Amino acid sequence: MALSIKPYIENKERIHLIGIGGVSMNSLGELLLSRGVPISGSDRLRTDVTARLEALGAKITYEHKPENVEGASLIVRTAAVHDDNPEIVRAHELGIPVMERAEAWGHLMRDYDNVVCLAGTHGKTTSTSMMTLMTMEAQMDPTVMVGSNLPAIGGTLRIGGKGCFVAESCEYCNSFLRFAPTVAVILNVEEDHLDFFKDINDIIHSFHEFAELTPMNGLVVVNGDDPHAMRSVAGINRKVRTFGTSATSDVYPTDVRDENGYYRFTVMVEGKKYAKVALSVPGRHNMLNALACCAAAEFLGVPGDAAERGLNKFTGSSRRFQLVGKMPNGATVVDDYAHHPSEMKATLNTAKEMHFDRILCAFQPHTYTRTKALFHEFVEALGMCDQAVLAPIYAAREKNTIGIYSSDIAREVPGAVSFDSFDEIADYLRKEAGPNDLVLTMGAGNINEVGPMLIKNK
Repeated sequence: MALSIKPYIENKERIHLIGIGGVSMNSLGELLLSRGVPISGSDRLRTDVTARLEALGAKITYEHKPENVEGASLIVRTAAVHDDNPEIVRAHELGIPVMERAEAWGHLMRDYDNVVCLAGTHGKTTSTSMMTLMTMEAQMDPTVMVGSNLPAIGGTLRIGGKGCFVAESCEYCNSFLRFAPTVAVILNVEEDHLDFFKDINDIIHSFHEFAELTPMNGLVVVNGDDPHAMRSVAGINRKVRTFGTSATSDVYPTDVRDENGYYRFTVMVEGKKYAKVALSVPGRHNMLNALACCAAAEFLGVPGDAAERGLNKFTGSSRRFQLVGKMPNGATVVDDYAHHPSEMKATLNTAKEMHFDRILCAFQPHTYTRTKALFHEFVEALGMCDQAVLAPIYAAREKNTIGIYSSDIAREVPGAVSFDSFDEIADYLRKEAGPNDLVLTMGAGNINEVGPMLIKNK
């Protein structure tokens, strides 16, 4: 009999979450607490997120110790927690069942009538946020799990009714293959996470399996402009709806106007006008994200006017082209989570549409394997800004066994510089940035600490 989280929830047995402070884990903890399930957990650091869970009744230990799992009926772990973790070792000794986070979410999703899972190499958080606001405007009372703080729901989780679940769905470690979509959205498919996937064909295969999770009466939404995404749905026996910039797609824009980087357009769904959209987030890529959401929303019965209101209200989520503030000399500081070359290009293209004198990009590469695998693409992307400033590579889960450094990229990008610390980067940018320049801090690590350093009066 396959392990399920549901009996433990029904019987209100204690569930222990290893890595409880992680984005998706803390949302899981909060949802379980809302259902009256006793929760314990462990993580390395106390944060605002863990403090919130403690206030809601979770018992959290800030160290991974074998005794933490004693008395628990079920263990849920993140993909980053391996079998040599002392808590996992002890759980196995005691015969306590262990499941992965994505598996737990998959069981919970099966309680909902409609489950919209938004996947893709990039744009997941933004699209999940857009979809959330559209379904809220349609009074659908969605339950939501999103990967970044969304002000409209006060965090990364919204607990709603059982009619609709909107979920950000990540392909890393094939997590999304544990989910239960009735509507699967494939925003784009590119090479990434090459520490897990073998190559682009391996990635396409995973997205194909993801699409096939949808039931026969469900829907697969896919980017008609993206050849890899289209390959991922080739030959699937499901209803497929394409979105894209041309009228060859099922969902496409007309009357497109670009106003200083912000897009205005009318959405056509299978030949009919659906919504008139005026986005509050810049960039052509966000028009595509909005089209993907409209393709799913119309299928779910979201009225066009509710879709319009939801999309127009979305002002961005944390670390997605997020305005940090102005430097004392008037330069604008924006932070963005882009850490894959094509995300970086999309963000830099957006910045170019906004009529700044120069774009200074402080970039922190994320993981050694990604930096090596996509080295030439990083060089090409950083060549789009007027001044590239590189921070040391953010290791995340890795050790530098490859011997690759940010200075290797800097050498290949004309005029680029690299520094060993954020203090040096901030000093350099204070000297270099002019009053009508854009300073863009970019990366998935902690480069976002630089922005606040720049806007302080020093």
